[in-house]
Amino acid sequence: MPKGIMIVESAPASSDREDDFNKWYDETHLPQILAISGASVGRRFRRIGEGRYPYIAIFEIEADDLEMTLSALGRALQSGELEISPALGLDPAPTVTVYELLNERSA
Repeated sequence: MPKGIMIVESAPASSDREDDFNKWYDETHLPQILAISGASVGRRFRRIGEGRYPYIAIFEIEADDLEMTLSALGRALQSGELEISPALGLDPAPTVTVYELLNERSA
């Protein structure tokens, strides 16, 4: 089964919305994305130091067709099934990048 990851870089709308942003992401957005077929694990990270995006989320995807999972995510976003919070910053807009697994090793 093909595997991949989706990396989402994002920021809160403003510093005074950061708590709302984190609560929405952890309690609403992560579970909604993980309800999409193929999305199996979600992890969030906060950047150490300065940068354009203070947060990233990494989602593991396991599906026979990675493109189908991405299409399902797009449809869920368009339909409102994936709720977007006003605490999510749109300037800069979040970025979404998907990578297909080429090789995997463990120690």
